[in-house]
Amino acid sequence: MKKYDAIVIGAGQAGGPLAKKLAHAGKKTVLIEKRFYGGTCVNDGCTPTKTWVASAKAAYMAGKSADLGVPVKKFSVDMPQIKKRKDDIVLKSRNGGLRAAEKTKNLDVLFGEATFTGDKTVSVNLNNGKKQTLQADLIFLNPGAKPLIPEIEGINDIEYLTSTTILDLDYVPEHLLVLGGNYIGLEFGQMFRRFGSKVTILEKSARIVAHEDEDISVEMQKILEAESIVIHNNTQAIRFKQKAGGKITATIVTNGVEQKIKCSHVLIAVGRTAQTEALNLQNTGVVTDEKGNIKVNNKLETSAPGIYGLGDANGGPAFTHISYNDFTIVYRNLVEKQDLNINDRPVPYCMFTDPQLGRIGISETEAKKQGLNYKVAKLPMSHVARAIETGDTRGFMKAVVDAETKEILGVTVLGPEGGEIMTVLQMAMEGGITYDRIRYCVFAHPLYSESLNNLFMTLED
Repeated sequence: MKKYDAIVIGAGQAGGPLAKKLAHAGKKTVLIEKRFYGGTCVNDGCTPTKTWVASAKAAYMAGKSADLGVPVKKFSVDMPQIKKRKDDIVLKSRNGGLRAAEKTKNLDVLFGEATFTGDKTVSVNLNNGKKQTLQADLIFLNPGAKPLIPEIEGINDIEYLTSTTILDLDYVPEHLLVLGGNYIGLEFGQMFRRFGSKVTILEKSARIVAHEDEDISVEMQKILEAESIVIHNNTQAIRFKQKAGGKITATIVTNGVEQKIKCSHVLIAVGRTAQTEALNLQNTGVVTDEKGNIKVNNKLETSAPGIYGLGDANGGPAFTHISYNDFTIVYRNLVEKQDLNINDRPVPYCMFTDPQLGRIGISETEAKKQGLNYKVAKLPMSHVARAIETGDTRGFMKAVVDAETKEILGVTVLGPEGGEIMTVLQMAMEGGITYDRIRYCVFAHPLYSESLNNLFMTLED
């Protein structure tokens, strides 16, 4: 048995940085990773998908370039090259992170699957076939999440794709059927439509991106349908069949009416689930909820003293930046003796469809539900000079503000560089800058953010 000051399980965007910082602080630390250094973000999430989004955007712009007076008479999508570029970028990031960790004094890196065999005792089945048993007073759990596979008749009889396995494709599917109308489904759906696939999206709710305001969902659907993506709302797949080597037949139900759809590939994008089962957390006193998420308090401590849950597996917002913030909170509390918690931290996010959907704070729906005295400022991108000049006026900016204090309560931007525009207003919210001040700010012309002047001009004081 080997003893450490700290054990970190999972080399994702919380675990990797935390392990290095603990080691730098003088704690003898071990980092255990069962697959690839960098976690979902580097290997199966942000890095590879946004690389492919860039390639898909290039294909889209080639098709639209005639609108800007630069007709591209002929272009093709080289999927093997698109995949190679993505793989090269992922490997550079993964290997760079691993090298930095392996060079860190006081830090050991082990590759294998961890499981708890007793109180703060971890057994690691190493990928090289050996086994190690470790103990530490401080343990940090960052096991991440994996794609959720729903129980649908015949689903295991087809070779379905997930957000992980679809990244292995080096060809363009003929017809991609996507289950799920949120981040993963919409990003991949639009991406592969631009690569040349026929794309059909099934969403079980009444509308796509159902956690956003209805006007956002309507506009997003309009944008995607303009690219010939077929979207079925209030729809679920109930059965799959596939003849050997042939097309897949999906039986779907829309508002109680059955129909059949033939497709070449199925992408499951209905959510993700915590990877906690193999850890046997009950052996060390860590409680999970009915979905397998690690239960934590507002300081990210589990039910077991000295054990913390970070990242996607603790049931909080499943974003890389939140995982990274989990690390900073835990580290600063433990090592720098601060008293931080997760209660009031902002949760910005951006969906990398084109145009982007950036969001911070509360929506209009939430403001209404809370009974707040609020106003809504809204500006179509067709009124934004920069959008007109670049030839892309899809979407709009929207802000929810307090009618009395003039504070900005929430922002949603569906438009070109929507995430960047949203971030400008997040900074205003963090600094307590009210909308009446932004209305007369001097912004450089002609930036997208300059139109925040005009956004708040729509409000009458």
